[in-house]
Amino acid sequence: MLIGVDGNEANVREKVGVSVYTLKHLIHFQKKASKDLKFTIYLKKPPLNDLPDETDYFRYKLVPCSFLWSQVFLPIELIKNKFSKDPIDVFFSPAHYAPRYTPAPCVLTIHDVAYVYYPEEYTKKDLYQLSSWTRYSLKKASSIIAVSKTTKKDIVRFYQIPEERINVIYNGFEKEAISVNSQIQLTDIDINITRPYVLYVGTIQPRKNITTLIRAFAVFNETHPDYKLVITGKKGWLFDKIYNEARNLYLQNKIIFTGFINDKELVTLYKRAFCFVLPSLYEGFGIPVLEAMSFGCPVISSFSSSLPEIGGEASLYFDPDNFTDLINKLTLLASDPKLRNELIRKGSDRIKQFSWDRCTASTLKILISFGNTSK
Repeated sequence: MLIGVDGNEANVREKVGVSVYTLKHLIHFQKKASKDLKFTIYLKKPPLNDLPDETDYFRYKLVPCSFLWSQVFLPIELIKNKFSKDPIDVFFSPAHYAPRYTPAPCVLTIHDVAYVYYPEEYTKKDLYQLSSWTRYSLKKASSIIAVSKTTKKDIVRFYQIPEERINVIYNGFEKEAISVNSQIQLTDIDINITRPYVLYVGTIQPRKNITTLIRAFAVFNETHPDYKLVITGKKGWLFDKIYNEARNLYLQNKIIFTGFINDKELVTLYKRAFCFVLPSLYEGFGIPVLEAMSFGCPVISSFSSSLPEIGGEASLYFDPDNFTDLINKLTLLASDPKLRNELIRKGSDRIKQFSWDRCTASTLKILISFGNTSK
């Protein structure tokens, strides 16, 4: 059997989200490659050094292109492949866009449909591609993988895809390979970050609901003046509006925007934090919830989209439209050390349910199944 894969999402230098998802699958596929199970990874550009090495049964195929790759150039290559001595039996697209044409069955992963709920947060070009290209990709896919039950429900709701065509396979998670006792030095962001502090990690944009967190913290800080709020992540759409919320509430000295930081700095912030808060209005999965739990940081999360599904009983939840509810949860956690320790313990157990080995093996099982039907 020969499996074709769109590997472009993994072939980038700064890997987050879908890029990590794709890379983990390539690593697993390379390990499983054999005489009877071969892989061809299609790329626009030569593979970076951190991609898995080629073997006799795991090969990269370069299809150079600067635009319309999945619409024109990849389909042409797949048509050529159809008439070769070793045609692919199934094609895997790890991120929304299936080739416009593929002679073999296609398996597609959908991570979220945030663009449906919050179209204003995308450029016109990106919104058009996500809306129209995802629609045709879903219609033509032989099988669809959703990273959560919430994402599956959204696919059924907005694209009228039969439920039986959609498989839920949770993302995996791996804790950073850094010793718990290691001394990691922060850079200049450490100057004003003293304990205790509440931590947020994620892109700074409206659907992350950060203004609700800021308003709740402002009230919480009146009775807990020693606390600070640390907001970590790259600037997104309408960042200034969110920053101005902190300034208007006279909290410049109590709220720290670190910007994007490296993994070692992030791990340190998680370990030192009083708690982590994810106030998002919508998440397809919610990796930061698992990150926080893995480093012994208790989690307070909004009760929305996939977050209760991922956090389970290891998180405290609040109504994302009610900042008073978040104030109450912060106050409760600050007054109850026993509850905080219980959340840390439950979080440590919770992350064991999310494994990249399980995720990638489940994906491969589906690919093999559809590859067999094409013969």
